[in-house]
Amino acid sequence: MDWPYDPDGEEGSEGMRKYGHAVIAKKVNEDEDFPLSRDEFVAAHGDDPIRLDYERVVSLREIFEGVDQETFEDFVDFHRAVGRAMRENGYWFYEGADAFVTSESA
Repeated sequence: MDWPYDPDGEEGSEGMRKYGHAVIAKKVNEDEDFPLSRDEFVAAHGDDPIRLDYERVVSLREIFEGVDQETFEDFVDFHRAVGRAMRENGYWFYEGADAFVTSESA
């Protein structure tokens, strides 16, 4: 897919390489965007590139296909739902990620 911008360029990552969850979190304003609708968020950012690791870039829409929750009450709720979907669908590349967050705490 041709991305609208280079996820590692100035527009995409503010001059520094960011990955996965960090890139998604930068698209949310913790003070203004909640409660947040999953569908509205995907409509606004679905085609944005998300760098998962040094080799893989996928669209935000692709990641959110695994997010079942329709509304997020706050930033923590959003992070847990997105993190859970990323781990369950192979978008979480950190070694040992399951040791840090269990399904009960996510």
